[in-house]
Amino acid sequence: MTIDMMMLLGAAFFAGLVDAMVGGGGLIQLPMMFAALPSVLPATILGTNKLASCFGTSAAAMHYGRRVPLAWSAVLPAAIAAFCLSLVGAYAVTKVPGDVIRKALPFVLLAVAVYTFAKKDFGAVHAPRHGGRKEQFLAVLLGAGIGLYDGLFGPGTGSFLLFLFIRVFGFDFLGASAGAKVVNLATNIAALIWFAYSDHLLWTVGLMMAGCQIAGALIGTRLAIRHGSAVVRKLFLCVVSVLIIKTGYSALTM
Repeated sequence: MTIDMMMLLGAAFFAGLVDAMVGGGGLIQLPMMFAALPSVLPATILGTNKLASCFGTSAAAMHYGRRVPLAWSAVLPAAIAAFCLSLVGAYAVTKVPGDVIRKALPFVLLAVAVYTFAKKDFGAVHAPRHGGRKEQFLAVLLGAGIGLYDGLFGPGTGSFLLFLFIRVFGFDFLGASAGAKVVNLATNIAALIWFAYSDHLLWTVGLMMAGCQIAGALIGTRLAIRHGSAVVRKLFLCVVSVLIIKTGYSALTM
């Protein structure tokens, strides 16, 4: 096994761990893939990344589902809408200029970080705010928006889901993490279908990374469940801060 492959597997493990807790695993995995696979087309790297991520997100979602009660009345409509709109976003990515999204993203993330830091009780208590058709309607809107974003661009999808489940529905960080994994799995599967259809996958590399993603995701979910919402909140702020720096730098240097 080459050094590059060992680095890819290590990145996949840590990406799975972080993503299972607060999202943002792509910050770890994607840059390493671009560095280790310089001759591979970007679309193929993105497809292979989605292949590995699907397995890690699936493992996290199943583990959360066994330990944390999932608010299916909100999570399922959001997941269905996210799946459908992620396919639309993946198709539209060739039609819509990504520069506007890329430039706006650091400011959106900054607002998320400031809001979370300022509200000390944000995500501390699980107190769902909505029910019935209103909850389902809001879930569809949330899932559609996130699905379209993930199909078009993608960075920080898991972190945005975590924030929105808390802000819109009143979940705590642990319950939001569990719900976010289900919705994120839906967007990943939709994107994977598109990349598989367009033959942009390195199956061997992706499946090897998937094994490491699963291992990282299982450890990440155990850490989140054991230490609760307070630790997840701190890690969320750290990941969003890194996202702000990375996306800000990309927007300035593009």
